[in-house]
Amino acid sequence: MARLPRLTLPGYPHHIIQRGNNRQVIFVDAQDFETMLRLLAENAKKFGVAVHAYVLMDNHFHLLATPSTVEALPQMMQAVGRSYVRCFNQRHGRSGTLWEGRYRSTLIEAERYLLACMVYIDLNPVRAGKVPQPTDWRWSSHAYHLGLRPDSLVTPHALYWALGNTPFAREAAYADLVQAGISADQQAQLTDAALRGWALGEPNFVDEIQKKSTRRVTKSKPGRPPTSKKQ
Repeated sequence: MARLPRLTLPGYPHHIIQRGNNRQVIFVDAQDFETMLRLLAENAKKFGVAVHAYVLMDNHFHLLATPSTVEALPQMMQAVGRSYVRCFNQRHGRSGTLWEGRYRSTLIEAERYLLACMVYIDLNPVRAGKVPQPTDWRWSSHAYHLGLRPDSLVTPHALYWALGNTPFAREAAYADLVQAGISADQQAQLTDAALRGWALGEPNFVDEIQKKSTRRVTKSKPGRPPTSKKQ
């Protein structure tokens, strides 16, 4: 079966997942993590991508980002991917591929899923058993959203700003969301949509996206399409 082109539209938030080949480690030490963050910040600015949230894990990373043009996200990811592999291979005396094929992504309905996706991203290190609390993981945007440190990579989304009229109110409200977590169903939906490339949102949102895309944005129903009977 032919591979579907990525579903990418400007002005919508996208959940992006990039994995290491065969789940291999892509960040060996702090310098590797810092290199990736620097490359993401440089290229997000260069290509016009607003990164709202991120987490770098040992063998993969997640981004939540809104591209300003249809080419902005693939251009950023290509530039980051190539530069990082070159740096990583030189540092660690290796050659060859690092990534598990192309990155996976899809766009999500902001009002329904954006804050849930931010929480999903922040809790990734906790789910993986790396740390007991998301604040203990250095390589994510969680600390920024709690007001614990600045982060040049992050551009807060309007829905984050709407959590409160003051920084303290926003940070406290977001901390409550992370503490509450997300359901297993939401977690599965966010993961599956990004990996398979299907738009994630309410039916009217999906219909809106389908009108703007030439590729299918949802999974086809099982079975063969109906055929007309001969007269």
